[in-house]
Amino acid sequence: MRIAKSAKLAATALGVTATLASSGCASAEPTPVKPTIVLVHGAFAESASWNGVIDRLNQQGLANIAVGNPLRSVQGDADAVRGVVASINGPVVLVGHSYGGQVISQINDPKVKGLVYVAAFAPEEGETIGELSGKFPGSTLGETLNKVTLADGSTDLYIQPEKYQKQFAADVPNTQTTLDARTQRPLNDRALNGKSGAPNWKTLPSWFVYPDADYNIPVAAHRFMAERAKARATVEIPGASHALTVSQPDAVAKVIVDAASAIS
Repeated sequence: MRIAKSAKLAATALGVTATLASSGCASAEPTPVKPTIVLVHGAFAESASWNGVIDRLNQQGLANIAVGNPLRSVQGDADAVRGVVASINGPVVLVGHSYGGQVISQINDPKVKGLVYVAAFAPEEGETIGELSGKFPGSTLGETLNKVTLADGSTDLYIQPEKYQKQFAADVPNTQTTLDARTQRPLNDRALNGKSGAPNWKTLPSWFVYPDADYNIPVAAHRFMAERAKARATVEIPGASHALTVSQPDAVAKVIVDAASAIS
């Protein structure tokens, strides 16, 4: 009798366990949700400058999109990125290169969970990228620019094609920079002189990757901005140029993957 009673109790216990498992009440680790990576190019580049990084993000199974940054004004460009973020379901990591860093710093959307600055500006409220690039010695960008006056009275700024490689992409093969110099998107002076709003890097985790041979943004400025933003991690690449997205796609993608893993 005792054996039968024990067997009955065991069977009852097993039945309860089976019922709990089948009803989904058994505890289980939640599946991490991978964020979508939104890539924002800067001045004198365009969306295809992310191609090498995109290839590596695809290999990691990370959804991504490279936004066509208008380069017309800080708030107008930020609005373009906001529209893309609004169209995405789930969490987002924003990644900005150069002036694209100022743009992503303006996006206050609850879906945005992290920021990655790739040789990028991370301005404080009221700062312009012109002020930040001149805060420390080393930038030679001004002396390489061509200026084109537009009908609305504003000015578009291009890097002179013959100076593009040395100024912007010294570690990128000439065959590539010859093409890039002729497909660069100009920065409007209204974007250059546009003041930043309250930055989201004060409340969001950030990661910084930057070169130490940047002639657009001095390395001292990169270090200053990363420290000010209390970056989760900083990666400084010796001998690299401002064109990190083209010349160092492995290093850039790794920082993005690290950021995506941290916020998943």
